[in-house]
Amino acid sequence: MAARGRAVETLPKLIRSLRKDSPSSTRRQPLPSLRRAFSLYDQINLIDNVPEDQLRFQGYTDTGFTVNGVNYEGSLLCVGHLLTSWVPNKFSQITPDSLSIFQIIRPIPEILILGCGRNIEPVDPELRHFIRSTGMKLEALDSRNAASTYNILNEEGRIVAAALLPNGVSS
Repeated sequence: MAARGRAVETLPKLIRSLRKDSPSSTRRQPLPSLRRAFSLYDQINLIDNVPEDQLRFQGYTDTGFTVNGVNYEGSLLCVGHLLTSWVPNKFSQITPDSLSIFQIIRPIPEILILGCGRNIEPVDPELRHFIRSTGMKLEALDSRNAASTYNILNEEGRIVAAALLPNGVSS
């Protein structure tokens, strides 16, 4: 019981020290947490011990993303442990050809998270049909929430893919 009391006393000090030590950047914005069951989740990340080869989005800018501590500019395509630049730089350029890698990738991801940029965009029926024909489900979100959703599904061990436009892209 005494150990629990010490832990409860130490927690606020730990949170304050983490806030002081964390570098603040005016341009780079952290991704929002979609997990709100634990009210201190934003201050204490309980699932930060992910394997080194597992991709994890940590932040975003108007022109790119931070993945596993590395800043990437432009659009990104993530499949399993593969992270690659992706040609489309606006939503209208996302076509079945730009996603043709999913015709040869195995195992096929169960879901493709499409980051549309700043706002959610309606997906062309031809593109939706192509994605369904590969055996994947489609979730179209703004890029900020798409990156967070990718992290959560990836941490759960699900086979997931993400095609993300930078957050600064708008229709």
